[in-house]
Amino acid sequence: MSDLIRILAVDDHEMIVLGYKYTLEATTFENFEVVVHTAPSYEAGKTEIESSAKRLPYDIILLDIQMFPESAKEERTGEDLGLLVREISPSSKVVFLSSFSDSYRINNILKNVNPDGYMVKSEVDQKTLQTMVRTVLDKPPYYTAAALQAIRRKMANEEQIDERDKKILYQLSIGTKTKDISDIVAAASTTVENRKRQLKIMLGVEDGNDFALIEQARKRGFI
Repeated sequence: MSDLIRILAVDDHEMIVLGYKYTLEATTFENFEVVVHTAPSYEAGKTEIESSAKRLPYDIILLDIQMFPESAKEERTGEDLGLLVREISPSSKVVFLSSFSDSYRINNILKNVNPDGYMVKSEVDQKTLQTMVRTVLDKPPYYTAAALQAIRRKMANEEQIDERDKKILYQLSIGTKTKDISDIVAAASTTVENRKRQLKIMLGVEDGNDFALIEQARKRGFI
């Protein structure tokens, strides 16, 4: 392991990344020191990742999931940056630090990017940041408690409903109308309604409304 560990933190909240930077650079790690560079947007992060991959790849790259675009170009996310890192800088460790703690979002990130860690921002403090760095360098992955709970719920429930059901539940949870859900999941509106009825029966809320279905799905870890 190098005596100097280089970390890139990409987040459009300046105070948050400065917090990461000051905390980690002030920490005394055994056998190495840390330097943290920051990027305030998807575009800036992409440029820095591409540039560093050609000369000296970052040891750890910290990514928020949701970032506001600098321009009117197609909106990109931290997940897109994670996929880019996997493609052009495979030696870099990828860790997501996000306010998203729902099972659906976390498990999609794990499936698509296979990161070396996931931290829910409400659980991030000096101790968890320090532990994360040591863990992902030595024996990844590292998850905060809420992230690990979401993963465990998914493992316990994943045989009960399929991916289309999970998409329907997620879209309902964010307020998408049934007619629009049918386009997203490539199914007729009547099919979506039938699946909703089946899901209510499966989750024990057959006499409830969509709100009851969503609440029970959250408790079971489907969204």
